[in-house]
Amino acid sequence: MSTDSVQPERYDDLLREKADRIEAMFAPFAPPALDVFRSSPSHYRMRTEFHIWHQDDRAHYAMFAPGNKSEPFFLTDFPVASERINSLMQPLLDALCEQEILRRKLFQVEFLTTQTGEALVSLLYHKKLDEQWLEAVRPLREQFNIHIIGRARKQKLVLDQDYVTETLTVNGKQWRYQQVENSFTQPNAGINEKMLGWAANIAQDSDGDLLELYCGNANFTCVLSEQFRRVLATEISKSSVKSAQHNFALNGVENADIVRMSSEEFTQAMNKERPFRRLQNIDLDSYDFSTVLVDPPRAGLDKGTEALVQRFERIIYISCNPETLQANLDTLSQTHRIERFALFDQFPYTHHAECGVYLVRK
Repeated sequence: MSTDSVQPERYDDLLREKADRIEAMFAPFAPPALDVFRSSPSHYRMRTEFHIWHQDDRAHYAMFAPGNKSEPFFLTDFPVASERINSLMQPLLDALCEQEILRRKLFQVEFLTTQTGEALVSLLYHKKLDEQWLEAVRPLREQFNIHIIGRARKQKLVLDQDYVTETLTVNGKQWRYQQVENSFTQPNAGINEKMLGWAANIAQDSDGDLLELYCGNANFTCVLSEQFRRVLATEISKSSVKSAQHNFALNGVENADIVRMSSEEFTQAMNKERPFRRLQNIDLDSYDFSTVLVDPPRAGLDKGTEALVQRFERIIYISCNPETLQANLDTLSQTHRIERFALFDQFPYTHHAECGVYLVRK
């Protein structure tokens, strides 16, 4: 995204155009009126990464026009990024440029921040990092009140911690989440709060248990644990599973379990096609699943997972790709009807659209 495309004065018009596109795209499914959740028009992105371009013995944050990696344009601020990122960008880069050992062969800087101002900065290098680099970079932690990670080929040097703790407010209650560097987290914290609120409102007064596939760091799991008797969540990423368990403890969630399995593997387990050691302490037959929540990657649901979720009375589908959502709904709409339909503007000024669909068995 170029900075020229960020036009807060046009935000509402651009959002309306995106909503119109989504409504037209899903009209064949006869959904109810689209609920549109707007983003803050600026400073909404909690994490971002910048390429570093070296010129005239100085490092610059650089972006490129599509298809042209030889002519960068330099950045001193980035209006889509959080205010904390913007306040750090230039002073931190100036400090890195003051010492050749910190500037030389630096090729990327990554920021991960929270709504409360916590910040983690990853510095990526095309050189081996040694004790001299550590001695030079350590003072920057206190100077800028940041966590720092140094990365190089086969190296990851964590100066104190490799995560931040985000606080999200959902329906008046605060939830805390460990967000680990280089692991997936929702980039737009304000929209994430609205997504969680939407899902919680849908699930209020639910009975039975919840199955959640692709749970990540338990973003939805923690909030929805209040709406169900028990929750069983699955996730394939080791780091996300570890963060999810941490977040259960952080938020006092005692009725949720997580297993590290892909959706395909869990489908096999539910179909009793083969046993899994990872499920040896989980009695699937003891669950009374009434609702399934899926938040798949851009590829959407595979055919086996489609068939699995069709067994449930209620489906909450969070989608980051309208095209694969549309393809999945071709199947799911054979057995379920759409009760709620939402657009969450996770990525303003782009064509990307995050959708939420609530389906109930016909």
